[in-house]
Amino acid sequence: MRGIPFFALLALLGSGGALAQSGTPAAAAPLAFGRAGPAKVSTGLRQRIDGCIACHGPHGQGGGSGGYAPRIGGKPAGYLYHQLQNFRDGRRAYPLMTWMVQYLPGAYMKEIAAYFASQSPPPPQPQVPMVTQATLDLGRRLVSMGDPARGVPACMACHGANLMGVEPDVPGLVGLTNDYISAQLGAFKQEIRRTKAPNCMHEVTSRLDGSEIGAVAAWLSSQPVPPGAKPAAAGSVKFPLRCGSIDGDG
Repeated sequence: MRGIPFFALLALLGSGGALAQSGTPAAAAPLAFGRAGPAKVSTGLRQRIDGCIACHGPHGQGGGSGGYAPRIGGKPAGYLYHQLQNFRDGRRAYPLMTWMVQYLPGAYMKEIAAYFASQSPPPPQPQVPMVTQATLDLGRRLVSMGDPARGVPACMACHGANLMGVEPDVPGLVGLTNDYISAQLGAFKQEIRRTKAPNCMHEVTSRLDGSEIGAVAAWLSSQPVPPGAKPAAAGSVKFPLRCGSIDGDG
């Protein structure tokens, strides 16, 4: 097995080892993925997404790895593609994801991103907040209004009024766990998670303290995913900051 990329090993395991048993690629099989019910998924795509669904689920519903595998189904394809790029190119650091994508060409990553963007996983139950009402109120204010005096824009100003993201590059924020949200905001603040410059999320989170980040995470994770909600249309939001990720560069 020496020299076989880790994502390829996961793909073979996910497909039941059919290649090893028969000496030929596994045939394409009907899979119950997508908005319209069962759909044919090509052998090549099936092998590319097998490693992804091990943690993120067949519809990208997330929840694996103790809640740290986020919901990716239905997120904008541009955002998902840029995150695969960021893991491959070292702007995000998580060894498993790096192993999964380090040998993937851009065309494969776009195919994976488009697949998960097309999914409509059932909305998760919102988490019960384990904080005080005052903390939740602080989180709600920062999400909906920001703090203009400190140059902190509202989360809704970039991620959409329903917090489901904006096509093609801005992700939704509801449907994620408290732990995941707080970890990602902290990573942006410490510049552990980066985008191509300008890294607007670092700019925003650097102006928040730990208690404010915790409040934002607690409030967002306690909100339900609106039924049938989708990312806002491209061009429908005027962003308050210039971001490398929004500009399509990362």
